[in-house]
Amino acid sequence: MKKSLVVALIHVLIVLSLGGKLLYDRATRPRVWIKVASYDPSLPIRGRYLALSVPVRAAWLKDSKNPSAAFYRYNWVTLTGENHELVAARSDVDTGVTIQYWATSGDHVNLSEPVLFFLPEHARDPSWLKSHEELWAEVTLPRKGPPRPIQLAVKNAQGEWQPVELR
Repeated sequence: MKKSLVVALIHVLIVLSLGGKLLYDRATRPRVWIKVASYDPSLPIRGRYLALSVPVRAAWLKDSKNPSAAFYRYNWVTLTGENHELVAARSDVDTGVTIQYWATSGDHVNLSEPVLFFLPEHARDPSWLKSHEELWAEVTLPRKGPPRPIQLAVKNAQGEWQPVELR
């Protein structure tokens, strides 16, 4: 009985430490609203979620291209937020975030992996948009790893924002 209580306590402490880290990051790390696109995910996990394709600006791609080559590349990047846009800076170390691109890509590319936003069971799917509407996500930018979504909003043709109510 004593051993099982110790194991249970260790599990609770692990979960609380992860939750504490996420709350600390949300309070101290930069946040940014970014325009995202949702697509049909193909992951084997169960539940309702949106796979969000996240665009980033990587201006350094323009300078590092060989115009005669059309080869496929990937790079580790560090993310920062500027004017409702994620900006990717090239990194020589593993940051947990990569972009993949053709050498002929422009200076805007998507993150290699989608950002997952989980939905409550009976919530309306916010990715079903009317014409001229855009889906935006507020994300936290951790020191290492992909952006962590906080909330979603829909921007209509008049530029008005409507937070998505998921409860």
